[in-house]
Order: sequence, then C-alpha cells, then structure tokens
Amino acid sequence: MAGHSKWSNIKHRKAGQDAKRAKVFTKIIRELTIAARDGGGSVDDNPGLRNLVDKAKAVQMPRDTLERAIARGAGGQEGADLVALTYEGYGPGGVAILVETMTDNRNRTVAEIRHAFSKGGGNLGTDGSVAYLFSKKGQLLLESGGAEDSIMDIAIEAGAEDVDSAEDGTVEVITSPEDFQEIKELFLQAGFKTIMAEIAMLPHTYTDLSEENSTKLLILLELLEDIDDVTNVYTNGNFMAESP
Repeated sequence: MAGHSKWSNIKHRKAGQDAKRAKVFTKIIRELTIAARDGGGSVDDNPGLRNLVDKAKAVQMPRDTLERAIARGAGGQEGADLVALTYEGYGPGGVAILVETMTDNRNRTVAEIRHAFSKGGGNLGTDGSVAYLFSKKGQLLLESGGAEDSIMDIAIEAGAEDVDSAEDGTVEVITSPEDFQEIKELFLQAGFKTIMAEIAMLPHTYTDLSEENSTKLLILLELLEDIDDVTNVYTNGNFMAESP
C-alpha cells in the first residue's frame, strides 16, 4: 500500500546526487575549490573540505581532478569571485524548499532560480521565509545488515542525536555537524556501509504530499538541480511512497 515516509525524501536526494555525473562533478569541484580557498587545503585542518573530499570519492571523482580543485582553491586565485548564497521558496502543496548556490553572478542565478520555481509551480520566497524550518545536521544512511541494535549502541555511545530505521534495512543516524566525521568513522571502523553521508539542511518536520503534488515537486526539484550554480536543494516534502 502506498504511503508517506521521510525515506522517500532521502532517496530522492540520493538519486539526485547520483544522476548526471558530469554535472555533479562540476558542482563538487566548485565546492572543493571554495572550501580550500576559505579554509585551507589540508583536510586535517578543514572539516568542511574533508566532508567534500568524501563526497567526491562517493561519486567516484578521479583523484587528480579532486586534487587539482583543492590546489586551485588553496592557491587563492581560483574561485575568488564566487560567493555562497541560499535561496528560499515554496513548492507544490506548500512545501518548503532551500536552494544552496555558489555563483559569480547573483543576477543570473536569482533569475534562473525564479524561472525554475515559476515553471515548476512554485514561488521564490524572501530571506527567512522557510530557513527556520531546517537545521544543519550530519546525516548517515547505513545498511544495517540486520544489526540495527549494534548501530543503535554505537550511535548512543558516540553521542548521535537520533537514530531511525526503515523497513528496507537501512538506518538513518543524525548527528551534530561537529560530531559528524567522528561518528561516521566509528561506523566505518565497525564494518558498516554508508549509503549516504553528508552534512545537510534537514527539515524539523515533513509535509505529506498527494501523488499529483509529489510528481510536480520532483519536476521542480530537477529544474532547480539542473541549474549550474546550484549545489544543493532541500525540501520538507514527503513524497507519496510507491506501493511495494
């Protein structure tokens, strides 16, 4: 029977990260360059860069491509004009949407984002209109292998903020951004496989969508993700889950 679950939201984000690999590479290269520019090129001293390196490895970015992006940023020249901006808006069914970007042309970026919202049946909002509905958190999606209790024990001992399991055998662990890397390493050392591991803007609550609005929201999110300047898109929409 079809129903709602935040897992549908998580799976959409994972699918979006895996799709259009060439474009994903371009976006991550930009993020790596800026992280190295702002915080230095050492992953040991720059936690944000370390998370992005893991993100790049997860999509199988070639090592030399990754290292060149970091070197360019650490050199202080590449990406000097890029700034990180977040846009807020509403999608079908009134769901909240956050759009993170890196751009060297604010006018171009906001015009493209406004056009995507309009074309996708949403509306671009003002600063602060939906940001309060999200918080920055570390998020791990693990394959439990039937060992949910072990995951729970590790998470509690390490100080994770929340643990939630799904019927498909996956377990979500939420951490503070500061504890994310350490807790992720603990699970890797314990032999668990991470399906997704990132620092993300997670919604406090989810809004259930009809099947029609689920389809419309997916189209809008794809329009936004297809914009070159967009690095991440988050929503509190609960897509209508498919029947098993």
